[in-house]
Formats: sequence, structure tokens, C-alpha cells
Amino acid sequence: MPVVLTVAGSDPSGGAGVQADLKTFSALGAYGCAVLTSLTAQSTRGVTGIHPVPAGFVTDQLATLLEDVRVDAVKIGMLGTASVADAVADVVRRLDCPVVLDPVMVSTAGSRLLDADAVEAVRRLVAMVDLVTPNGPEAGVLAGAEPPRDLAGQRAMAAALHERLGARVLLKGGHVDGAASTDVLAGPGGAEEFTAPRVATRNTHGTGCTLSSAVAALRPQRAGWTDAVADAKAYLTAALEHADALDVGAGPGPVHHFHALWG
Repeated sequence: MPVVLTVAGSDPSGGAGVQADLKTFSALGAYGCAVLTSLTAQSTRGVTGIHPVPAGFVTDQLATLLEDVRVDAVKIGMLGTASVADAVADVVRRLDCPVVLDPVMVSTAGSRLLDADAVEAVRRLVAMVDLVTPNGPEAGVLAGAEPPRDLAGQRAMAAALHERLGARVLLKGGHVDGAASTDVLAGPGGAEEFTAPRVATRNTHGTGCTLSSAVAALRPQRAGWTDAVADAKAYLTAALEHADALDVGAGPGPVHHFHALWG
């Protein structure tokens, strides 16, 4: 069984952040470990407070864990501050396993989760990871350009970001209108597209966290990035299709991470 580490913030509502990552790892047959970068006061209706974990203690968590536990893949999520992003980068450059970065900047409910001075630190971190998974607005921030408005724009921006940043780029299509949702994967071998029907549900809290953690959990279990991304997207689509079976919160609720097991 692969051991997968998430380095991310906490979501008390359980739909995003470390909680969503650990649920996803478990649902996809991986053992999950977690290093916390921040605490949030958060619900399905938004974020009312963020308490960063000091960068030195993030380093302590990572060092203590990695001295003892074999890690087969890493997912990095909310970092919050430049000092934390740099601390994580110092560890990531020494790892010998697949690393997936979800450049969390804004929550689904619209709350900003990344300090302005941390954006450049995240850009530096991107160059050290294997795959980065921005949504449209996040891709725009990383590129210093307007977010893509259509599939052609996604293709162009994914390719440009890969060339500029070095990492593979999985540019998600959730912010582009249409009957289907297409994610574009740009890498050394060119671009690939992964399309699924757009699910009619308001319960989309934590979709970005879930997709990136699904790719991280599946990469050690699949032959390559293409298979891992394809199966991760299929898992997220099914989790969205079953999201309305849950009744969590008054805002956009979580996806159903354990749809294949119960509910």
C-alpha cells in the first residue's frame, strides 16, 4: 500500500484541506500522513480566520515524519505564507518521489487563502514539483495574465505555464462554462485532455483539494501521469455525482469522498 503525505491546511468542515486529502487517500487505497501548515476557522459558507503554523514547526513536522516513515508521493496544498512555502521547498528539493502541488489561493466560497507576498514563493516551489494543478484564476495569477475563458485559452495557458515553470501543468476546467469539464495536462510529451460531463450540483467544496490528492494517491499505483490523472478525474466526477446524498452545511457542501463505500 502506498504511503502518501499531504502538506496543507486544516478545514474544520471536513470538505477541503487535510481532511479531504486524507479521505481521498483512504478511498483510493493509500495510507495517508499529514503535516499541517495552517489552521482555519472555516465552514461551507466561507473562511472567517486563518492561523498560520510557524515555518520552523512545519519543518519540524516534516523532518520528524520523514526520518521514520517511507513516503511514496506528496500532495502540497494550502501554504498561506511565503516563509512556509520556502520551508516546504527546502524539504521538497530533497525528496525522491512524485510531488503534486495544488496552488491554493482562493477557496471555493471566494475567500483568499494565500498572502500576496507568498505568490512568488509558490512560483519558486512549482519549479521543484512534478505536477501543479491550478484552476483558471490560479493559473492566471501564476502566469501574470487573465484566466482562460475557453478550451483554446486553457490549452495555450497550460502549455505556456509548463514552458515557463518547468513542472507538468494540469489546468482544471471548472471555471470555464460548458456542458462538459475539460482539464488540460501539459508536459514534456505535449498536451492531453480529460473530459467529463459537468455535474449539476452546488456541493463542490474541496474539489481542487480532492483532485490533486487523488492524483497523488494514484500516481504510485499507475504506470504514469496520464493514467493517474484520468482515474483521479473519474473519481472526482463520481464524488460530485453523489455529493447531494450528503447534508453538510448551509453553503456549498463537500463532495462524497466515500461514495463507493456508503451513502
